[in-house]
Amino acid sequence: MSSADVLKLMKDEDVAYLDIRFVDPRGRMLHVTIINDLVDEDFLEEGFMFDGSSVPGWKGIEASDMKLVFDLDSVYIDPFYAEKTLAIHASIVEPDTNEPYERDPRGTAEKAEAYLKSTGIGDVSYFGPEAEFFVFDNVKFSDKINKVSFEVDAEEAAWNTDSDYDTGNMGHRPGVKGHYFAMNPIDANQDMRSEMLTTMKDMGMKVDKHHTEVASAQHELGLIFSSLTKQADEIMKYKYVVRNVADAYGKTATFMPKPVKGDNGTGMHVNMSIWKDGKPLFAGDKYADLSQEALWFIGGILKHAKSLNAFTNPSTNSYKRLIPGFEAPVLRAYSARNRSGCIRIPWTESPKAKRVEARFPDPVANPYLAFSALLMAGLDGIKNKIDPGPASDKDLYDLPPEELEGIPTVCASLREALESLAADHDFLLAGDVFTKDQILAYIDLKWEEVYAYEHTPHPVEYAMYYSM
Repeated sequence: MSSADVLKLMKDEDVAYLDIRFVDPRGRMLHVTIINDLVDEDFLEEGFMFDGSSVPGWKGIEASDMKLVFDLDSVYIDPFYAEKTLAIHASIVEPDTNEPYERDPRGTAEKAEAYLKSTGIGDVSYFGPEAEFFVFDNVKFSDKINKVSFEVDAEEAAWNTDSDYDTGNMGHRPGVKGHYFAMNPIDANQDMRSEMLTTMKDMGMKVDKHHTEVASAQHELGLIFSSLTKQADEIMKYKYVVRNVADAYGKTATFMPKPVKGDNGTGMHVNMSIWKDGKPLFAGDKYADLSQEALWFIGGILKHAKSLNAFTNPSTNSYKRLIPGFEAPVLRAYSARNRSGCIRIPWTESPKAKRVEARFPDPVANPYLAFSALLMAGLDGIKNKIDPGPASDKDLYDLPPEELEGIPTVCASLREALESLAADHDFLLAGDVFTKDQILAYIDLKWEEVYAYEHTPHPVEYAMYYSM
């Protein structure tokens, strides 16, 4: 779209406000709303100045001026505001040079796409994330000096089989790990998920399905793949719609990887492919009908998996999901169809659909940084012809201890992931996609979360040690 197209859309739709949206290093969407009187071609072409010093992980107050530049193709009508509002995604540049701000996640994604083209390996990278989430009816938590606790509840959840309700307890509930593809009345949120998907479609998003997931109160909506930066935009919109539709239903949605113990956690499997000259690069005659480039791409991801964890699994809570016994992929292995390794090659008859699925990421990840890091690891594998080793078609969840010892794992904590990123990040610096300053600032930001977590007594410690 051109500036004139956007202005015409605002006039035709009687838009009252333009809502500018961008993302901070942690993956939180931020916004500023501009009245339509101020929006003209000059505004859309020149961008919007703002103070970046209050955004964690960005500039200090001594150099706080930053500029938002707009992706005019990203506009959509926001369905949740009373006043007609047009939303637009923005990247961040230095105001004096108009060069991309090196710590802007969306700018990193744009540079990753440009770097792919510069290598000659491919023209475009496609990403198809599958983000799960939980929906609760009530959530309470405390992080006080004398009280650290949380409690969640969902009427449809397995733990409410004996709860008392004014209307009676109807008894239709899934068991633990028994919610996958559940039918109503066990599935109590069909209409809510349908509204989420319809809302996304009305916003111009490409969607295909929705269903319950394995854990009680867990769900997933289907997004159709797109190019890296655009799909990161779509994931941000996905999370925005899920939270706001759930809120309209009097519920609360979370993308935390492990909000409850003893049941499956929430992942964001990421399907990836590269195309060149209009042809799929990953289709070939090697293992599972993959190309040699696809196998090297897998080799790069497996080699750098631990440093990737800092971006793909960037919370302390992420590592309560990445544990054995809950279908979480903790082993750095790959296979066709087998879901127990951290890399899977989904079965497909069409060479155009040939792709690689990374199963370890989760939806707390900043999608711009996570997708960019995955692409850079895969490209490093192709450039350096990194052999992924033999595929594993065994059920890795049930391997005997002596076989497990020979298979490397992903990280077991955010601390380990940050230490791994500090030691292994040269592959991210290629083409100045990521910068040293950006990575070090990100690590510092995440260490704050590690320290807060590690320095806080846990309720289970009281259960285990109070009377010792």
